[in-house]
Formats: sequence, structure tokens, C-alpha cells
Amino acid sequence: MSAATSVVEDVTLADIVAARMRISDGVERTSCLYSPALSRITGCEVFVKLEYQQRTGSFKERGARNAMLQLSPEAKRGGVVAASAGNHALALAWHGRDLSIPVTVVMPTVAPLVKQARCRELGARVLIHGANIAEAKDLADKLARDEKLAYIHGFNDADIIAGAGTVALEILEDVPAPDAVIVPIGGGGLIAGVGIVIKSLHPSTRVIGVEPRRAASFAHALSSGAPARIVMEPTLADGLAVPEVGGRAFALARGRVDRVIEVGEELISLAILRLVEMLHGVVEGAGATALAALLTGELSELAGKKVVLLLCGGNIDPLVLARVIEHSLAVDGRLMQFTATISDRPGGLADLTATIAATGASVQDIRHERVFGGPDVSRVRVACTVEVRDVQHGEQLQSVLAAKGVRVHGCVRPDMSA
Repeated sequence: MSAATSVVEDVTLADIVAARMRISDGVERTSCLYSPALSRITGCEVFVKLEYQQRTGSFKERGARNAMLQLSPEAKRGGVVAASAGNHALALAWHGRDLSIPVTVVMPTVAPLVKQARCRELGARVLIHGANIAEAKDLADKLARDEKLAYIHGFNDADIIAGAGTVALEILEDVPAPDAVIVPIGGGGLIAGVGIVIKSLHPSTRVIGVEPRRAASFAHALSSGAPARIVMEPTLADGLAVPEVGGRAFALARGRVDRVIEVGEELISLAILRLVEMLHGVVEGAGATALAALLTGELSELAGKKVVLLLCGGNIDPLVLARVIEHSLAVDGRLMQFTATISDRPGGLADLTATIAATGASVQDIRHERVFGGPDVSRVRVACTVEVRDVQHGEQLQSVLAAKGVRVHGCVRPDMSA
């Protein structure tokens, strides 16, 4: 029997129920709400589990507190260490402070600055090391040995998985018979815990995993039969950027996951925008993948069905959020960029902006290009960024400009396949 399968039942429903009792006074019971707006755009009956409303912004608090409460008195005095890109680190820092347990976290260089700063604010010792979570773990393992710290794995520890599974108990209380639950996958601990609960208490509910195409380590493990290190690319879903799923988590999850969807960066970006506009909530890329999975069009069998989206985290860097929103508006066809050649005489620019305004569009940015615009000094090329209602409105604007004799070059819209 392989290592991956030998631990398949070392986390049970009873462990998850016990974990819920253990952490109940220290972790928020988040809401699971029906969303009419998301239901309308997806064609499903959509419910959203608001785990990004935990005090440190993610579901990771559940496992962190469950694991820390079960440490020996000696281990609690000595402190804990973990490698994390952010959310697990934040959870340990928060509950470590609450439980008077010293916390050291090793974060890769790609960890968002907002998460690094928050961990320090909560009193954790923060070390930055490695290009990804696997390299950060090398240093964390060394610290555990050298300083005799208790290592708390972010997704492969049995107590972490049991704590994560408590979210599914709450889902089934609020939505008693969902047709599907869509769960983001990073290291696999969350979907393992959710899978144990769902398949034990309501086995007809489909458990659908989703991961970024640029860090699809769970899908790779399924295809190869066991966890293996993959080469990742940078992703908006940085909280899911794990190069190798946990062996225990994979063994627990693989027989309980009905399907895995991979999503691209453009859809993750668009999902973040949809959640801001329709849910009035700021959800990070990792959490937004749950909605992105529905936006792929690959889950048409869920049309009209009761679907729960597990919005697992909300810790996104504000500067990244600003960039994502603008990019998402372009993906959505609501921002368009083009260059136009106009007269460089007085009134030339005014005529262009008046034509744009007449269609109901709004100029967001405009720049002149004289040096590289060509030899005709009577004309100038301008680069315009314009807000429109939708793709059709943008096409209408282009037609109006063409009818006015304005030469439009290279209207740009992001590639949805990225």
C-alpha cells in the first residue's frame, strides 16, 4: 500500500465534528447566503459561503486553531513554525497571539506584501525565503529541527484537515441538500475535509474542485496517480499556488472529488470583479476561483441546480485589486483601448471627444503620439482608453468613429484564453 493510500482514513467525520466543538469559541461561523445576482449570471441557484469574512480573511483559521489547541504544553511554550504564502501564516499568527503560543512563519518571496505586514502586526516572526511554498518549507523544516519548534503543515496535517472540514458542516446546516459544492484547491486540505463531510452526510452532492491552470498540482496528481512536484507559473490565485499537493490530503480527497476544473487568469480576474459588483465583497484570487469555475461554461449540467461556492479567502493586495478591476473591466468589454489619427489643428481633439461622448461612452485616458506618429505634421495619433457599457456599445463607438472619418487602429481587448 502506498503512502498516499495508507492514511486514507486517518481523518474521519468524527474528527471533524470534534474539531468544530473545539474551535467554536475562537472561530467565526460564517454565513452561507443565496445570491440572486450570481444566480442570474450563472444560471444556477447560487449560494456563497463567506469564509473571507473570518477575522484574518480566510478559512485557514479553522485548521490553525484546531491544531494549536491540541499541542502539548511543552510544544505550546516552545512555539510553532510553518511555511505559508499568507493565509495559513495569518491564521497561526492570530490564534498564536490569542493562545499565547509563539509563531514563526516562513513566506516565499511571492507572498503578498499585505499578508507579510499583517503577520508582523500580529506578533509573528516572519522570514522571507524561497521562490515558492516548497522552497519556503525547506527553511521552515530546518527551523523546526534546529529550534525544536512544532511544525504545523498548512494543508497536509490531520488536525488542519479536520479543522478545514468544519466549514462543510456549516454549509449543510444552511443549505441542507446542495447539488454541488465548488471548492478551491491549493494543497488539498480544504477539499479533503469538505469531501469527508459531504460524502458522509449527503453523498449525492457533487464535490467539484477548482484550481488555477498555472498551478494545477491536484489535477496532475490525479493523472499521475500520486502527488508530484510541478512547475508553476505566477497566478492571481496565489493562495492556491502549491507545487505539490499533500500526500495525506490527496489520499483523503481523491475518492471524494467528483470533478476538477482548471481556470485561467482572465476568468479569475473577471470573477473577482463580479464578486465586487454583485456580492459587494472583496475576495482574493484563490476564493474567486469557485465562481470562475462556473464562468468557464464547463459545468452546464449544474444549470438550475443548487450550487454552493466556497469563497475561501479575501486577502488581496490593494494595488493588485486596483489593477485586477481595471483589467477585468477590459475583459468584460467595458473598457476599450484604441489609437486614432486625427487632425492636429485646433478643434481636432475636441471633435474626437465630442463624437465619443455622443455615443454615451466616457474617455478615461488620452495621450498624443507626435514623435512616432508619422511624417504628416497636420495630423496626430492619439491613444485612447474609453469606458463603454459592453462589447456591443464598443462596436457601436467604432462604427460611429469610422463614419466620421476617424481612422481607428488596433482596438485592444484581453485574451480570455490566458
